[in-house]
Amino acid sequence: MQWIDNGTYIEICPPEAFCFKECLIFLGRSDLEVLHDIQDQRLMKLVKVNGEQVLLKITSKNHRLIVEFPLGEPSGKSKKEAADFIIDWFDLKKDLLNFYDVASRDVILQPLADRYYGLRMIGIPDLFEALTWAIMGQQINLKFAYTLKKRFVEHFGEKRDYEGRSYWLYPNPETIAELELEDLRNLQFTSRKAEYVLGVAKEIATGRLSKDSLIDLREPVKQHQALLSIKGVGAWTADYVMMKCLLEASAFPVADVGLHNAIKKQLNLETKPKLDEIREAAKNWSGWEAYATFYLWRSLYE
Repeated sequence: MQWIDNGTYIEICPPEAFCFKECLIFLGRSDLEVLHDIQDQRLMKLVKVNGEQVLLKITSKNHRLIVEFPLGEPSGKSKKEAADFIIDWFDLKKDLLNFYDVASRDVILQPLADRYYGLRMIGIPDLFEALTWAIMGQQINLKFAYTLKKRFVEHFGEKRDYEGRSYWLYPNPETIAELELEDLRNLQFTSRKAEYVLGVAKEIATGRLSKDSLIDLREPVKQHQALLSIKGVGAWTADYVMMKCLLEASAFPVADVGLHNAIKKQLNLETKPKLDEIREAAKNWSGWEAYATFYLWRSLYE
């Protein structure tokens, strides 16, 4: 993936099948989001790269991503890590032409692929964030999940202020590993979710669990099994993390309620489809189940 260092800003050259506007629509789906800010097709996000807090201002021009650094020009190594983060965040290394070929022959996906062409998987590059965000979202509605995340970030994350706005970093596992259950219970986490989040934090903080170790397993089945061995991680959470953090295109959270609602909507069904009906439909999506799911999720934000 090509990117160009222009000193005070960098340019990233995405593939042809990329639409920044579509990605922003998905990123802007909740007004409770605390980890990025969108205004007038401009995306602001604070990241920590090379041990340095860097505020990213991302816009699109002539099919290139323009990344500026409002807090000042970072080091060359930090620029590279920032570029790598953005490429991962928007899944820019993946060739989507095969997905669009699959979608063109599928009654459910064809209209979505046309409508949202260029939408990329919006990833969660950090494993701790991906796992704990998925745990927060278990068995509650999306609005309350965002409320929990906002409280979690604002209590335990780092922030930088710029032009009257606060930009936040997701809490690191080392900080969370030192907490007690009651610290999260006070934010309205259930005891079980608090236990799971603290457990994940300790696994990552001690080095027993890492994104690299999951990537090294290479095979999706082995990665899925490794995730399932973590306390609090069931099939849906494992598939979600594989989709959003490992960017595994074949990951398929088949039990996801949003997926069911989206299929019901696309096919004008009176009731939500059954799991075996979804699995049958998904035979057409082989290898691209994650993108099929993601495009179906997008259809819920019309």
